[in-house]
Amino acid sequence: MRFTFLGTGTSAGVPAIGCSCAVCTSADPRDRRLRTSACLRWTDAGGAPRVLLLDAGPDLRQQALRERLDRLDAVLITHNHVDHVFGLDEVRRFNAVMNAPIDLHAEPRVLDDLRRVYRHIFEPERNVQRSFVASLIAHPVRPAEPIDLHGLRITPLRLLHGRLPVLGYRIDPAPPLGAPFLPLAWCTDVSAIPPETWPALRGLRTLVLDALRHRHHPTHFTLGQAVSVAHELAAERTLFVHMSHDLAHADTNADLPEGMALAHDGLTLG
Repeated sequence: MRFTFLGTGTSAGVPAIGCSCAVCTSADPRDRRLRTSACLRWTDAGGAPRVLLLDAGPDLRQQALRERLDRLDAVLITHNHVDHVFGLDEVRRFNAVMNAPIDLHAEPRVLDDLRRVYRHIFEPERNVQRSFVASLIAHPVRPAEPIDLHGLRITPLRLLHGRLPVLGYRIDPAPPLGAPFLPLAWCTDVSAIPPETWPALRGLRTLVLDALRHRHHPTHFTLGQAVSVAHELAAERTLFVHMSHDLAHADTNADLPEGMALAHDGLTLG
């Protein structure tokens, strides 16, 4: 079982267009950040390969090619912002390779938004001509109501992204599956954790948490806030994502507490 960070950057990516700051011009490949997303690859109890995608941002094609992904069984969507869903059209290639539809899990209101934006996918009968579009099976999910996916128990978590309610996901294995990085919680695009969610974030081996920059932001944790949350939750390891060009990888990691680090594109746990 392997968990790979496909992208770790904020909505503008790093380097940012038109910027010549030290991070955007850095020679350290860990300072190059595509939009935040991740995938989990494993073999189920029946011996079948499985791939789960966390969000589908606009860099999905590039990320899938880099990681040589050749199948996709399910997509979990945290919220409907462009940097998390504007790669959804790319999953049609997985449909073609697998000759099968793909499960899409999101909150009901997010599914409504996706149906509006991707009408050509969800209402193909209205297309002027028959087109090569993704084949998705939409599944509504709700906070604190676990779903089972090929031997994994996945619990949607309520988080707040500014005033917008969004989801995170906790991933737990069911026997005989297991991995040294599970249980893992994926909490990107978060500025506050509601009281009812804190218990679901206890007992983690891996916490993946939003940490945009040092300066205050109305919809994201600062690095300092994220470190405080990580101390409170006390996961064995915390990896930060959704970083802007304000945070240089090497310099920032040198100052972080033990057990905490910035993730980087291509980082694989397994």
